[in-house]
Order: sequence, then structure tokens, then C-alpha cells
Amino acid sequence: MFCPNCGSEIAENAKFCPGCGHAMSEVTTPTSPTTPTAEAPSTLEYRIKGEIMQVVEIDLPQGERVFSETGGMVWMDDSIEMETSIQKGKDNKGAFNAILQAASRAIQGESLFLNYFGAQTAPGTVAFASSFPGKILPFMLKPEESIIAQRGSFLVGQEDVDLAMEWRGAGAAFFGGEGLILQKLTGPGLVFLEIDGELTEMDLKAGQSVRVDTGHIACFEA
Repeated sequence: MFCPNCGSEIAENAKFCPGCGHAMSEVTTPTSPTTPTAEAPSTLEYRIKGEIMQVVEIDLPQGERVFSETGGMVWMDDSIEMETSIQKGKDNKGAFNAILQAASRAIQGESLFLNYFGAQTAPGTVAFASSFPGKILPFMLKPEESIIAQRGSFLVGQEDVDLAMEWRGAGAAFFGGEGLILQKLTGPGLVFLEIDGELTEMDLKAGQSVRVDTGHIACFEA
């Protein structure tokens, strides 16, 4: 540490400069500016109903939005407003980027257009149904946390969730039975998947591995 008055080097805990007698209690240590953290997504209340053809009802606080592929919504309150867009996300990144995103969704087995459902003026509830017999799975993803899911399994998610294509390679597709293209969903936010048939959840310990028959993987952590 140096004296701001005469420039002499002094001890860290010194109260006065030994060179000029300047009171070091007047010196404040500069602090580095704090980096603003990203706003965490709202915690949404939801209910999954049914056994064979399940429905998820999502309660949206005012100002909150979720998105889904076209045709997923079954009913919504009057306070919910729907908007259809070819672009994913809040920011407009240009027409070319929007076209690339739409093409990626089509390859993933989703629709070209996305529907956004928002509670702009008042809270409300919106419901989404699975398109086939099976289960609806909820995942609360942390920032940068990802899951890999079978093609076409995305149902609905919070606006901050990123939906991307996951390329598994020709060898994995040919021998694994799940196809070349899977879906990668990255947080933060709540997301719901629609999975056909019955499910068995496996929580693998560190170093543990299992071999699964082809075509029977619904999703897994990235």
C-alpha cells in the first residue's frame, strides 16, 4: 500500500504514513464493480392431470410467458394472450437467424412456428396436452444446465429455456436406434417433455453405467 499524499510505501495496517504523517484512515480501498447477475426466471405453479393422455396446467404470474410448438395448447384464461412467431427468444436477431432457428426446429420434429402465451395484464392459467398416450415430465433447469431428449418431445417451457438441435453422429444413430437428431434443452427455466408410453427413472451413481436397448431412451442429463 502507498501513501496517497507522498507516495511512500507503508504497511497494510498502518494508521499514519511514516514519511509525511498523513492519516491513512482517510484512505478508502477501491472495490471492483459488481457484475449484474441475470434475473432468475419466475417459479411457476403447475398441475399435471390425467393418466393416459396427460395435461399440464401452468399458472402464469403477470408479465410471465411460456412458449410451445403450435397445436400444444388446449385451453387458456381470457387474461392470457397468444403470439405466434418464427423466432425463439426475446431479442430480435434478424430474419436469417429466425429462419435458421425454424429450420432447426423442423429437423428436431417440432413445428416451424412457436406460440408464446403471456399474462400481460393479469395472472392466468394455460393448459397443454400431450399428443399421444404417455407421460408429461417436468424439469427445472438451472442456468447452463441441459438435458438431451428424444426427437419431438418438447411440449412447453419458460421463455428463457433454450431449445437446440443435438447431433449424435451417424454411428450412434445407426446402431443406437434414436436417430441422428435429438433435442437439447438448456436452462434456466421450467420445461415440460411429452414422452410416449411408460417410464422408468434411473439415477446413476458416479462411475455406474447401464446398457439400454435401442429406442428406449426418453431423455438424460447432458
